[in-house]
Amino acid sequence: MPKFAANLTMMFNEVEFLDRFEAAARAGFKGVEYLFPYDYDKGQLVELLSKHGLAQVLHNLPAGDWDAGERGIACHPDRVGEFQDGVGKAVEYATMLNCPMVNCLAGIAPKSVASDRIHATLLDNLKFAASKLGEAGVQLLIEPINTIDIPGFYITGTQQGRSIINDTGSSNLFLQQDIYHMQIMEGDLARTIESNLDVIRHMQLADNPGRNEPGTGEINYPFLFGFIDNIDYEGWIGCEYRPAGDTIEGLGWIEPYLE
Repeated sequence: MPKFAANLTMMFNEVEFLDRFEAAARAGFKGVEYLFPYDYDKGQLVELLSKHGLAQVLHNLPAGDWDAGERGIACHPDRVGEFQDGVGKAVEYATMLNCPMVNCLAGIAPKSVASDRIHATLLDNLKFAASKLGEAGVQLLIEPINTIDIPGFYITGTQQGRSIINDTGSSNLFLQQDIYHMQIMEGDLARTIESNLDVIRHMQLADNPGRNEPGTGEINYPFLFGFIDNIDYEGWIGCEYRPAGDTIEGLGWIEPYLE
């Protein structure tokens, strides 16, 4: 049966962030993920995870100035030092939170920079991050993202992500497969997931259009959940969606899958 992690950045927004751990546990979740932990004290987050019996499943590397619209800096040649400092911070948090995976947002491709330089910068940064995280026992992921939500994002498809993994030559770099993003960019979800299962370590979901909970859009999630279960995917599926209304009232879709 699929394991679902509540995304506390997007779900349970009826309460403050630090109260969302309790809300997720009360709803039946056993794991949580969120974009960034860095604004919060590591010890406080550990305490909340322990108190509510939750596993920290995933968080992202620092991704630049998020509020200003940056969506990662790994492909920016002029931000390598900042990227490496962010890797160090991510190692500290992931280690303290016992978080097994950290996702790297490649970023929006910088304008007026040659494409080969952008690609080389990304590969070098990923090699660095994969090595440092690997030493701490943490897996590094990259995520393809659709270009409607984030125009100009550098990694936009499953095969491109897989090619980048191969190009780094790293044994500690894997794929985060976001069903919502890849429905927009590719479709053919079941076949793509199955054929790339060897490099997929985490999935995320939302329905399309709207990026709301399963059952609000075009994706046949009951079929897809059964399919993912039948191909023996053992990782988590992060619920990275915007509730269409109240978070709890919108959780009917998940009831058959929560113990």
